Amino acid sequence: MVLQRFIETLRPAIEDELRQTIDRIRSGDQDGLWAMLAYHLGWEGQGAGRDAQGKRIRPLLVLLCSVAAGAPWQPALPAAAGVELIHNFSLIHDDIQDQSKLRRGRPTVWAKWGIPQAINAGDLMFTIAHQAVLEVRETMTAEVTLNASNLLHQACVDLTRGQYLDLAYEGMKEIPLEAYWPMVAGKTAALLACCTEMGALLACSNPDRRKAFRQFGYSLGLAFQVVDDWLGIWGNTALTGKSAENDLVTGKKTLPVLHGVSQEGEFARFWNTRPIHPEDVTVLAKMLIDEGTQAYIEGIADRLTGEALVALDVASEHNEAAQALRELANQLLSRDK
Repeated sequence: MVLQRFIETLRPAIEDELRQTIDRIRSGDQDGLWAMLAYHLGWEGQGAGRDAQGKRIRPLLVLLCSVAAGAPWQPALPAAAGVELIHNFSLIHDDIQDQSKLRRGRPTVWAKWGIPQAINAGDLMFTIAHQAVLEVRETMTAEVTLNASNLLHQACVDLTRGQYLDLAYEGMKEIPLEAYWPMVAGKTAALLACCTEMGALLACSNPDRRKAFRQFGYSLGLAFQVVDDWLGIWGNTALTGKSAENDLVTGKKTLPVLHGVSQEGEFARFWNTRPIHPEDVTVLAKMLIDEGTQAYIEGIADRLTGEALVALDVASEHNEAAQALRELANQLLSRDK
């Protein structure tokens, strides 16, 4: 696969760039801060290694989009590190807000060091992420550097808005179906759109090409979240590692839930009148199938996937990097069910 060849080249370079970025804050009395960041990034502590590091999807998107737009990937490395650090900052804070004690099979930062220090770790990661992006000034013009910085700042604004809505919706009994899209546009799509546009920007692409690359990332992010919501109810836990009970039991306002409630059928009556227990999940999942929700979700995912791939065709040079991006998109959107 073309994608695998790129990963074998790009992944070590991404990891080296991340380590160099994190190591800049390591000095004497700050070693404890460094340890928290290194642990969260999967380099240190029990269980450290590739599984603890995650897939580094976001920096791969930056670098692949830069090559797909006709430029070398090396100058985009600082920006790739920056977007990955923003992603990981958001995970540290999300784990605190959700009271999640495990991530990738290991204790989360707050569970290991406490909430106050975890907030410090997240804040530091947020700051050095923005410093990392500014390092593109070594090879790029001041205008491109400023635009790259602005892209990341706007993504952070959108990310925070999405997280705010996600938390706010938890306390609301009824949410209209259309309210789903601003939430996931911020929580999931904003940073992916930033990544894909960032790659094009650092390839010195014109505004139209940048817009097409951004649309690719945005639609990819929306489709990814819709697929994730599907897996949260009908997914095979043994294959995906994602519980097919948790979304219903915890009352998350996912797209299947909101669509099911909007149908005002048996699922809606059950959902609105009683708490959901694990033993209810199979029955509720079947109700959603019978009422057309599963087919609706699959149709939405297919449409958004198509939009993403069309935008990629418009944006890219149709080179091997574009082929790798198509493979990556298909992997993300056709996870084992």
